[in-house]
Amino acid sequence: MRAKNKLLLFLVSIVGFFFVIDYAQAICPVCTVAVAGGLGISRWLGIDDFISAIWIGGLALSITAWGWNYLKKKNKLNGATILAVLLLVYFSILFPLYKLNYINIPKNTIFGIDKILLGAGLGTIVFWIGVFANIKLKKLNGGKVYFPLQKVVIPLLLLLFASLSYYAYCKCYNVF
Repeated sequence: MRAKNKLLLFLVSIVGFFFVIDYAQAICPVCTVAVAGGLGISRWLGIDDFISAIWIGGLALSITAWGWNYLKKKNKLNGATILAVLLLVYFSILFPLYKLNYINIPKNTIFGIDKILLGAGLGTIVFWIGVFANIKLKKLNGGKVYFPLQKVVIPLLLLLFASLSYYAYCKCYNVF
């Protein structure tokens, strides 16, 4: 990584830290750096960007939910703050990836859409489905979970299923 990119990542992280810590306490610069570092490591290991991005999308929605829960406890959750936290979290994760040239790489696309953006979108949707599946299961069981850590396990299993499905598809059709 070039020194200019490292400096940019550091500055974006610091600015993001001050914005987020005041409003939502949902994300820290370490999380953003970890996502960028994790993507770099996954590339080094040969993991497709789409698979990595599925997990980035799940992480982003999880962090967003932390912000929403914090604001709800402070009685400051409304339509504007819901949108603001959502945009702030996704921007603070995806913008540094864009500036570090992880996003918008020619031929790193699926259906003409960048793999990281598409994967993050899918990961967000899959994680959201997992959250609602947990809620539905709790309702079916009288407000109680069926097993310990159900709230965590269900979304993670769905993210794993999405990742393995894409991997199996690529192996089946020799995409890699």
